[in-house]
Amino acid sequence: MELIRGLRNLPRFPCGCVATIGNFDGVHLGHQAVLGQLAEKAQELGLPAVVITFEPYPQEFFARGATPPRLTRFREKIQALRRYSVDRVLCLRFDRALASTPAEDFIRRILIEGLGVRYLVVGDDFRFGYRRQGDFAMLKAAGAQQGFQVANQHTFSIDGARVSSTRIREALARGDLRGAEKLLGRPYRMCGRVACGDQRGRMLGFPTANIYLHRKASPVQGVFAVEVFGLDANPLPGVANVGTRPTVDGTRALLEVHLFDFGQDIYGRYVQVDFLHKLRDEQRFASLDELKAQIAVDGQQARDFFSDLNKCRSGQT
Repeated sequence: MELIRGLRNLPRFPCGCVATIGNFDGVHLGHQAVLGQLAEKAQELGLPAVVITFEPYPQEFFARGATPPRLTRFREKIQALRRYSVDRVLCLRFDRALASTPAEDFIRRILIEGLGVRYLVVGDDFRFGYRRQGDFAMLKAAGAQQGFQVANQHTFSIDGARVSSTRIREALARGDLRGAEKLLGRPYRMCGRVACGDQRGRMLGFPTANIYLHRKASPVQGVFAVEVFGLDANPLPGVANVGTRPTVDGTRALLEVHLFDFGQDIYGRYVQVDFLHKLRDEQRFASLDELKAQIAVDGQQARDFFSDLNKCRSGQT
């Protein structure tokens, strides 16, 4: 899969392409259904499948302040898209110039002249262009005139409700990891490189791998049972805290992971952390001794969770 940043780096598409447009935050089951629809048409026409996305997200640009936390950082989203039949991702910088582009110019410059789109998949509520003047009807009319087809993306519902990034954020916010997994099609995951910390976990007897979140806000907060990929052939179980560590007067949100029965030096390693079960919210303790005692309880609860999980995975009751 090729990542293309900006229209000026766009290669020629002599025969055109099939495309879809969106943030694709989380690359959840609804997104996967769209990607499947796109891949099917790309194979039928013998054309590359292209995902058009934005950085930052349009709502982040216009909000100029607090926005809903991203489910996936840009790198995480690109990694997720690689699992599907996407040939190219075109990332457009959403800035003042793009925000002020008339809808007709967006169609002409990006879809027709830039990509030579032959088949476009978007939602029937999709809006684009200056003051969101472009809509599905405008795209359909342009397609009829310029010779490309515009298809409505299939609505993907679970338990009678549409799968969406907002719905997943709400599940994560209330600690419903299984509900979020049901909508994502996989456990919720954060990725990052293990960084040097203040060694406080080691002093407390629970060394941690510290991973900076590199996001304005986290969709998860608290203490979790997790599995870590990227360090061994098999995932490694552990317990993780996501938060600011109020007991030690922390200010910057951090993901700290304590791996069970593991003592290797992993600084600088890139890891993927799957969140499987929430144990509790983050809280402030009166002393480091109280914090240490709670960490021991958290660790045992996480071990008990994995003991039960392994029994389920092996078919034991």
